[in-house]
Amino acid sequence: MPDLVPDLTDRLAEFLTPEQVLVGDAIHEDYSHDECITVDPVQPAIVVQPRSTTEVSRVAALANDAKIPLVGRGNGTGLSGGAIPHPEGILLSFELMNDIIEIDPENHVAVVQPGVSLNQLDEALAPHGLIYPIMPGEPSASLGGNVATNAGGMRAVKYGVTRHQVLGLELVLASGEVIRDGGKFVKSTTGYDLCQLVTGSEGTLALITEITLKVVPRLDHDATILAPFSSMDEITNAIPRIIGAGLEPLMLEYLDAGALRVTSEAAGLELGIPEEVNSAAVAYLLMKLENADAERLGVDTELTSKLLSELGALDVYVPPPAAGAALMAARERAFWVVKDLGVNDVVDVVVPRASIPDYLKTVATLASDTGSWVPGAGHAGDGNVHMSVFQDDPDKLHSVMASILSTGVDLGGAISAEHGIGLAKLDYMMKLEDPVKLALMRSIKAAFDPNGILNPGKVFTS
Repeated sequence: MPDLVPDLTDRLAEFLTPEQVLVGDAIHEDYSHDECITVDPVQPAIVVQPRSTTEVSRVAALANDAKIPLVGRGNGTGLSGGAIPHPEGILLSFELMNDIIEIDPENHVAVVQPGVSLNQLDEALAPHGLIYPIMPGEPSASLGGNVATNAGGMRAVKYGVTRHQVLGLELVLASGEVIRDGGKFVKSTTGYDLCQLVTGSEGTLALITEITLKVVPRLDHDATILAPFSSMDEITNAIPRIIGAGLEPLMLEYLDAGALRVTSEAAGLELGIPEEVNSAAVAYLLMKLENADAERLGVDTELTSKLLSELGALDVYVPPPAAGAALMAARERAFWVVKDLGVNDVVDVVVPRASIPDYLKTVATLASDTGSWVPGAGHAGDGNVHMSVFQDDPDKLHSVMASILSTGVDLGGAISAEHGIGLAKLDYMMKLEDPVKLALMRSIKAAFDPNGILNPGKVFTS
């Protein structure tokens, strides 16, 4: 491949400026990795920074013609190694395609390029009284990356995940051909839904060059509620009651006692929970409610607090708005906290909500048997369990990870709820997923990308 670099750069120079094509020492180390902690960095042969769909199309056609691996990259905030480049390929960075094309308040739609970040879109929507409701925990993440991984986050219990917000996509196929699917409408039965097929495909089927997203009214008032419980069974029994009461929480999280302690200490938060309550609490429900009307929010908060008490909460705390916001922000930054503590791997298994207690009991046994520390927190409202695995021995780490993931699958869940497979969970995917389904996925990949140039080696093996 290095012998091909001069030829490729010459061909790329026909339609890209010198500043848009990076080789050798000009390639910054940041391009070699995302935020995955278990996959080694890889230096790509070439980095290109297109500014338009036309340029992306020409790069794809060139790569396809030469059968050169082509990996798309957003802002590199993924946790599964999905944006790791190929050492003999082109890394296509969308950082210059960061324009908000349109905000349409009448249709509650935003049209963006893939390099637009979540915080950039949020700032643009705020003056219109609108919000893009998906926030997976890192506001610098790009919308293109979010669509590629079907990102979720704490608001999924109310608003769903990224795929529930994607109305339309402009796509560049491996051949360089450009297609559009969907648009400013919420339903269509006109053939296959290619938008939903590409959403979550981790850049293995097509390159996303424009996204039409659903946005919603921004509600001005919110309240945070923290409720300690003496068992996970009580928490999971409480969840359907809370949702069934019509309270529509914006966030509905659980944190085990260790996770709350680590999170609050890292953020310098003093929650004011009495020691006798902390000692009795096995885990906590952390909720956020929102409403357009302050009085109605107050009523909902009171009803929720009363319901939580009836459901066995040891106590119910409603911190002041600033403290509540700080606690939620700390929860969203949990990955960075455990990363600083030296976590060895992370889990984002999803299981049916009612299976969370059985799952966590099994994981606790697995952790004890292998001498591992596995604190957990998760999106209790949708069964997405996040755990941090601390185990320095590589063999024991692989064993406990395999058991944690297979247990989730056995309970009717899936390996990954929102981080994606990438390279990090590839081996587990191959061992735990239905071979018939894997064969169908390979057929779909071959139809979209016959030469296998798009993000090769990710999601499943060839």
